[in-house]
Parts: sequence; C-alpha cells; structure tokens
Amino acid sequence: MARKPVTWYMATPADGTIELSRQTGTPVNLAEAVGEVIDHPTPCRNKWFDEGDFSYFRMVKRVGEVLEDTGIWPVTWPVRLWIVEPLGETGNWGQRHYPYRLLSHRIRVLEETDAHRALGAAGRDVLDVVQQQIPEQAVRWAADWDADPEGMRQRQWNWAQCGGRACGSGRWAESVALTMSHARRESAAQTWIEHLARRAVDQALAGTDASMYAYSYAYGRATGHAVAAQHQARFDAYVLDALRGVGLDSPVSIAA
Repeated sequence: MARKPVTWYMATPADGTIELSRQTGTPVNLAEAVGEVIDHPTPCRNKWFDEGDFSYFRMVKRVGEVLEDTGIWPVTWPVRLWIVEPLGETGNWGQRHYPYRLLSHRIRVLEETDAHRALGAAGRDVLDVVQQQIPEQAVRWAADWDADPEGMRQRQWNWAQCGGRACGSGRWAESVALTMSHARRESAAQTWIEHLARRAVDQALAGTDASMYAYSYAYGRATGHAVAAQHQARFDAYVLDALRGVGLDSPVSIAA
C-alpha cells in the first residue's frame, strides 16, 4: 500500500513574508510566489547549522507546531498558512526531538490554506473564544476580582489546588492539557493560543481601572477557556470544567 504523501507547512505574518527573512534583510514573500520555486537567498554552507537567523527554510508536517520558531513577535493574528514542497537536499536537527520538522534550501509554494489550522484541530472554535467570548467576559472577570480581592484569592486557590467529584483541580487540568498538546503535536498551537487569549484581555481591559491582580486573574480565566476550546473534543467535562474555572463565576458578595 502506497504511503500517503507528506504535507509540509510554513507560517508567515499577514503580508506573506517569512519573518526571519525580513529580520535578516533578505525578505522572502510566499504570497508572491504561489506555484513557483524559491531558492534560499543566503543558504548555510554547513548543513544544517545556524550560520545566521535565516540559514534555511523551516517547515513542519504537524500543522499544530507550525507557529514554533517563526520569528513572529509579538504574537498576533491573523497569520497565513502555506503548504510547500521541499526540493533538493533536506535535513533535520535530529529525528529524536524534531521528527516533524524539515529543513531545506529550496521550496515550491503550492498553496495557501486555512490559517486556523495552525491553532490545532479545533482552531475555529479557539478563535471564536478568543475573538468573541473573552472580550465579553474579561471585564466581568476583572470586576469580580476587584469587588472582593481576598474572597476571590481564596476561591482561586481552592480551584487551583482542590478537585472534586464533578471537576478536577485547575493546576491538574492545566498539566493534562499541556501533556495532550505535546502528544498531539500542538504545543506551539497552545503557546500561541495562550498569548492570543492574554492579548484579548489586554484589549478588553484597556481604559478600565482594573487592578494588576484583576488583570492576572482575567489572564488565567481567558487562557483556561481558550485551551479548553482547543481540547474540547479530547476531554470530558471533568477536565474541561476545571480549565474553564467552573464555580469561580458565582456571584461575589460585596460587604456593606
């Protein structure tokens, strides 16, 4: 039985330029080269060593890891996702630690594909949480904290450390999610998701008088909701409710 052809992916900022190539002064724009072959402008002579920040084209076959090591900073959205074909000699830093990555000095840009795939199998749902749900909830999360800092601090500690029959502890659930991301080759996706969730909080709370601790609380709630969306088809409610902090949203009583 013939093996299924491997699909290789690369990610760029919205303008289509490989970020590392931009930073080294030799910009390579994939959007302008669909269907064409691109030779690396400054290929390394000792394969496959970093002789500069942009010594070869980097691609992955696990799309959930495509946002790793792109040079794109700060984390932003949207990005663009490309399917490419490596040509000529290829290499790797080591099959033990990077079995999903490939390095090449020549590629053919085959097509652009849906960018949400870079955020994992549930990328569309993650984006809905980040773009629609977190902005609506972040203000309430911050207000809950500032309304009763001591009470919320105790409740947050209980959530983080103490699981129960209906819901696991928060810290345990976070560990389980990290392990799942690694197993499904979505570690880079989870890192990106968490940054996007925090940025959504920053935008929602800009111009408010939320305290530093309220920001921190909202960050934790936002990342938990976003990561729960990433793994919603992989976990049951025991894990997902812990990630989302179910129980932390009950009304906060304000002392008279």
